[in-house]
Amino acid sequence: METQTETFADKILGFTLPARSARARLVRLDDVVSNILSAHNYPPPITHLLSEALVLGALMGGLLKGEKSQLTLQAQTQTGVVSLLVCDFRAGEMRGYAEFDEERLKGLGANPTLSAMFGEGFLAITFDTGPGQRYQGIVPLEGETLTEACEAYFTQSEQIPTMIRVASRSGSNGPVAAGLLIQHLADGEEGRERLHVRMDHPDWEHVSVMASSVSHDELLDPTLSMEGLVWRLFHEEHEVLVQPGAILTRGCRCSADYYEGVITRFPRAEQAEMRNEAGKIVVDCAFCAKDFELQI
Repeated sequence: METQTETFADKILGFTLPARSARARLVRLDDVVSNILSAHNYPPPITHLLSEALVLGALMGGLLKGEKSQLTLQAQTQTGVVSLLVCDFRAGEMRGYAEFDEERLKGLGANPTLSAMFGEGFLAITFDTGPGQRYQGIVPLEGETLTEACEAYFTQSEQIPTMIRVASRSGSNGPVAAGLLIQHLADGEEGRERLHVRMDHPDWEHVSVMASSVSHDELLDPTLSMEGLVWRLFHEEHEVLVQPGAILTRGCRCSADYYEGVITRFPRAEQAEMRNEAGKIVVDCAFCAKDFELQI
């Protein structure tokens, strides 16, 4: 594995193991996750949950091709403490937001389970790969983490053996988060009835064992480049092909012009109901916590 520059944070690193029919994505979020979380005063359990969702969004979004491709993760329930969790990825731009009942969250303790926060809910994963090319997978919010729910999506909907590891930490320098996604894409194994064969494939067993050895500390180590981590995990492989991916940034796409374009589609009577006491229509963006006073 040869690299000219080392990647430490806020980028996606793709790599493949050709001899093992495996592809992978590695991501570490530093400024991106800090900037997104700073828009709201989230308590620690929500900080951890949203950090995990952002890493998952970057890992899966990094699998897409095309500048206009977009991946959206959304978990929404009617009865859960967390009523809405959403994040999306488009060409390296990321944003995320969570709505929750603060009083009920306090009653769950310091480390609430996924089921305690969401109750019975579902996770929707939407891929937009171009005009008219949109598809969505929906899986129950089961298991201990969002990560397990996403692994279940690839197993149930995509029929692709997939292993994902995610780590996050909040320290004196702010939150950081990281993750590894690796998949088995062997030829000639198609169809739901053969998934068990793919899961038991010797190459996949080898790759998943090696990848699962990664620790949270390694994923988050600011002194260990992502290329260095790949080398640490797979240096015994015959060939490792590294493909630098997108640079990651916080990218809320809100603007006054955008909201004005949306609001002007409403009948004038409905626009009148939206105006405040001063006669202005003010729209707040949940993603970046900004208010936009519209000139209409």
